[in-house]
Amino acid sequence: MTHTALWQRGQTLIQRLSPPLQDLALLALRLWLARVFFQSGLTKIDDWDTTLLLFREEYSVPLLPPAVAAVMASAGELLLPPLLVLGLATRPAALGLFLLNAVAVISYPVLQGTALDFHYQWGLMLFCLLACGGGRLTLDALIARRYRA
Repeated sequence: MTHTALWQRGQTLIQRLSPPLQDLALLALRLWLARVFFQSGLTKIDDWDTTLLLFREEYSVPLLPPAVAAVMASAGELLLPPLLVLGLATRPAALGLFLLNAVAVISYPVLQGTALDFHYQWGLMLFCLLACGGGRLTLDALIARRYRA
């Protein structure tokens, strides 16, 4: 077998594996991000007094009173991740978490180093979900197939 034929066979294999691998990668992104944000939401409601104190004293959320910002952040972190896990309204859920993440970076200027890097990484992952959707392993895809048929 020539190098060209071997190369073509390899390319064909990669093309066949690509869609399932993309779906698994998007599922992994959705599950990872859901875990990160949901745990943060649980931390906020676990000690609500401390959460309110942090929003009053540490975080400078623009345009919102601290109590409203705390409720909105907690609600977003608890309600949007399950949508990512299910792949239901994946892009709107990713957009909501992307905005929540961006507001966190803007509102907490003390973030530096590794903590800031994590926020950038989460933002990039959420941007990927915005751009690509959740893949074929989602309720979004199941609903689309059902109504397309």
